[in-house]
Amino acid sequence: MPTFRLKQDQAALLIVDIQERLCAAMDRDALDRMLSRTGAAIEGARALGLPILLTEQYPQGLGPTHSLLRMRALKDVKPVEKLEFSAAVPDVLAALGGRTQVLVAGMETHICVFQTVRDLAERGLSPFLLADAVLSRNSEDRQVGLQLCRDAGAHVATVEAALFDVLGRAGTPEFKQVSAAVR
Repeated sequence: MPTFRLKQDQAALLIVDIQERLCAAMDRDALDRMLSRTGAAIEGARALGLPILLTEQYPQGLGPTHSLLRMRALKDVKPVEKLEFSAAVPDVLAALGGRTQVLVAGMETHICVFQTVRDLAERGLSPFLLADAVLSRNSEDRQVGLQLCRDAGAHVATVEAALFDVLGRAGTPEFKQVSAAVR
């Protein structure tokens, strides 16, 4: 069984399909919260030196990654374009570089996020679902998606819980950066 302890040399952050046109269909308050928590995950991952991977589902139809994330934190991350609902596509798996723990954020929880988590787990990887950084158009689909992810083998955490688990201790420059990111 994969470990439940996040390790800096084994973890990566995967952001699934947080795209402009899909975001337009979301509840505004829930979207703002998810974008904020995803931004914190990105900043924390950078502070910890974790690889950051990004996917876009059919960008010709759903548009690019949300501008707030692109401008704030993802300028240098090239998205992997996909037609599959799952983000566990060959280019993403290769970009993991042998890392086995995948922090997952994105949309929609019950479709692309769930299928990604399931596919990662089926490949022997350990998905960690960042529950405060995933979203669906309605709360029922989000709640069902969280349960589907857990049933598929994901560890469910929050951005803050996951980053501090990777960090493991206070009193370091990374601790200050992660603390600032999650505020």
